[in-house]
Amino acid sequence: MINIGVRAHDFGQGSPAEIAEKIGQYDVTSVQLALPKSFPIIKEQAGQLSPGFANHVRDVFKQQGINIAVLGCYINPIHPDPEIKEQSILRFEEYLRFARDFGCAIVGTETGSRNADCSYHVDSQSEEAFLEVVEVIKRLAITAEKYGSIVGIEGVAHHHVIHTYEKMVRMLALVNSPSVQIIYDPVNFFPLDGCHEQEQLMDQAFEMFGDRIVAIHSKDYLLKDGLKEGDLPSGTGEMNHRHLTQLLLEKKPYIQVILEMTSSDNVEEVINFIRATESA
Repeated sequence: MINIGVRAHDFGQGSPAEIAEKIGQYDVTSVQLALPKSFPIIKEQAGQLSPGFANHVRDVFKQQGINIAVLGCYINPIHPDPEIKEQSILRFEEYLRFARDFGCAIVGTETGSRNADCSYHVDSQSEEAFLEVVEVIKRLAITAEKYGSIVGIEGVAHHHVIHTYEKMVRMLALVNSPSVQIIYDPVNFFPLDGCHEQEQLMDQAFEMFGDRIVAIHSKDYLLKDGLKEGDLPSGTGEMNHRHLTQLLLEKKPYIQVILEMTSSDNVEEVINFIRATESA
């Protein structure tokens, strides 16, 4: 059995109670919550969170039988503007401080790019960029260790600093903190031209850092001229979800699997598809 969740912002904006009620009508047990994307009262800046707000959000989702699996605070750790970079790190640290008040442990981010919008930049994969990201994650780990929370790092092939399994493993070794773990999105981590080896790539991920995986993102892709293309709802492309699910059942029972690219129009169909992959 796996725990199926959704991204709350895929279901629009509103008050915490409104969003929780909207998602609560579906057969999901968790959400990934990017606060400014779901709640207009929260901006992308530090200084707004409090235990009171966090407890309120936790409680209204709990009333719907939903827990908060991940707080999404996706920043660019090597943003070219030093002031924007620092403000984003401060915001991430605030999420780490209050994560437990949301009933959540994990605050998630990707590892960014030399471009402000996190698009591909050749220098993003330089040693200098990698070490800069490591220093940011070390700083975040200190806060996470203080407050009993987890920095969840998501790798993205081609575009971002941590774009290979080897760099993920090296980052974990250099940071050397139990408070830094992995949000594994197989599709994001497949090389653009390597999807024909997807089963081997998933197996390799669990061999190399499976013990550090704390949440899963689930989506799909298509192949166009042999290259990976598109972020699609699970079950609508080439991704071998059954292989992933069987790995999870064996190695990570009850891990929270967050569906991406869902909406009220397709979420029930996607949930049914994922449930069907649980049978061997």
